[in-house]
Amino acid sequence: MLAEYVPILLFILVALIFGAVLVGLGWALAPNRPDAEKLSPYECGFEAFEDARMKFDVRYYLVAILFILFDLEIAFLFPWAVTLNDTGAFAFWSMMVFLAILVVGFAYEWKKGALEWE
Repeated sequence: MLAEYVPILLFILVALIFGAVLVGLGWALAPNRPDAEKLSPYECGFEAFEDARMKFDVRYYLVAILFILFDLEIAFLFPWAVTLNDTGAFAFWSMMVFLAILVVGFAYEWKKGALEWE
């Protein structure tokens, strides 16, 4: 029974060894020339001006959540579009209802100003 797991364990072992060898080669062969600019903190192209533990504006999180939400909703369109010829009219109108609800939500967020960045 345990013999069935030997290929999986062998695969994991080879992957770990391969990863360690590549990291070791990178460490050994890569040039190491640190200077003040390379060692300085990078923050969006300008100098750091506050503590790293500063509070972010809630709009940043709102825009990020909205992006993830609409991005995931768009992911539903790909399988639907691929199988549209096979699924028929019911699937088409079901997706139209889904997209209508999505557009209403998007319009609501737009009207509330959630997408505005000041």
